[in-house]
Amino acid sequence: MRLATFKHLSSKNADYGAAEKYLLFEHDEFTNKPIFDENGRLIPRENCRFVTLNCGEDDFAIDCMKSNLQYGKNRNRGDIKSHHYIISFDPRDGVENGLTVDRAQELGEQFCKEHFAGHQAIVCTHADGHNHSGNIHCHIVINSLRIEDVPLLPYMDRPADTRAGCKHRCTEAAMNYFRAEVMDMCQREGLHQIDLLGGSGERVTEGEYWARRRGQAELSVNGKATKFETDKEKLRNIIRSALSSAKDFDELAELLLREGVTVKQSRGRLSYLTSDRAKPITARRLGDDFDLTAINAVFEQKSRHLEQNGEQSISSQPSILKRLQGAKTAKIDTYHDSISRMVDVTPDKGAGFEHWAKVFNLKQSAKSLAKLEKYGFQSLEDLQTAIAVTKADERDCREALKAVETELYGKKELQKRVLAYANTRLIRDEYKALKSDRAREKFRKQHESEFIMMESAQKYFKEHGITKIPSYKTLQSEIERLTSRQSELYKELHEKHEEVKRLQIIADNINRTLHEESNKTKDKNQEI
Repeated sequence: MRLATFKHLSSKNADYGAAEKYLLFEHDEFTNKPIFDENGRLIPRENCRFVTLNCGEDDFAIDCMKSNLQYGKNRNRGDIKSHHYIISFDPRDGVENGLTVDRAQELGEQFCKEHFAGHQAIVCTHADGHNHSGNIHCHIVINSLRIEDVPLLPYMDRPADTRAGCKHRCTEAAMNYFRAEVMDMCQREGLHQIDLLGGSGERVTEGEYWARRRGQAELSVNGKATKFETDKEKLRNIIRSALSSAKDFDELAELLLREGVTVKQSRGRLSYLTSDRAKPITARRLGDDFDLTAINAVFEQKSRHLEQNGEQSISSQPSILKRLQGAKTAKIDTYHDSISRMVDVTPDKGAGFEHWAKVFNLKQSAKSLAKLEKYGFQSLEDLQTAIAVTKADERDCREALKAVETELYGKKELQKRVLAYANTRLIRDEYKALKSDRAREKFRKQHESEFIMMESAQKYFKEHGITKIPSYKTLQSEIERLTSRQSELYKELHEKHEEVKRLQIIADNINRTLHEESNKTKDKNQEI
């Protein structure tokens, strides 16, 4: 794996101890089975760090099972028992940016505490990956059950996402949020990073990655020096070859058909059907370079080139697609325009770390002073005032969000009661039409559940002072309005929070710089 990446795996395995065993002991990279020494004992992994969080005095497996029993969750075979997140760093970070296994473990623990608070968790860092490229990577395994209430994070859209006794949901919004946080972390730490939110030119799934690895291993065993290609990889190469020759979409389809590939377009999306498959492969599964937008961009670029240079040089431009792909996967500058908190210079972590930390602190100090001037602050007092004002704005935004959420919850609850009461209308009309008490009593017994729902709704209306029952459609429009407002406040709150963090880091860095300068001056005076 190159550059920092973030992956997620979910597990339905009820044996929580299996995760600990995998992280602590050597396993075969193809079969995932444990490796034993000549005495039949498990072989511990070299140079790894391991810690459990929120597990009390018990180990991870026992504490997870206790919590599951307490809340009555994760009992069924199909339940997701745990979630496994992996942060994998670039191999160059160890040499160029001073990343150590200990520092990666610290970052993993911070990430877990911030984003998976309330879950029992394992944080384990390995010094190398499956492909022995030297990439330090951190595993975070959490019990899917939450055992404590947690604050509302921007990606959460249900009250259950914060409550104890409910389960963690890895939604697309959550993954995008986590990816953005990993990118922020890498920029803050001065590590190599790419845009994890911008899509992938060539999307290689976990299954394809391992199929490629196994196939290459088999070729190596058989003494063949050729490169193994998966079916998807062969298809990508066929499309690239046809795309380099085609001038428009029709010609591309014709060239692909000659290779036994049928390209189909439906609702602005492409899919590719090979002769040996019954079901087409979508462009999304191949990568962003094979969707309609990217392919049309290639044709447009070729068309502009033709207008400028004529027919002759089309074939001499093999780098058109590469330049397009290169633009899509451009790296984010390591430091970009961000400010990071200065780190402690500790000689006990080695001369390499000490040198990196000093250079890093000098850069952050210079950036902080530049930002102070850029924002127009005349002194540290002005900066502290701005922090206090921004914190107050953040507080107001949080209170407004709570008010909207409370109102939204009330509207949804009222909508449920209105719907339940409306569903008993026929029963109420029939009951009123009955003349004798005996007939009414008999009818009530026959429809006891409906009467319970009706009386519960009536009691709710009375307790909340509702004399005129609103319509379901009216409530739905109000819920949609409040949901939209909730989303706006989420975004605003996140922006305020980030602004407070940024200003506070600038203030801390400047205070630290002034303190260090003061200490240097004192030392010089003492020497004199």
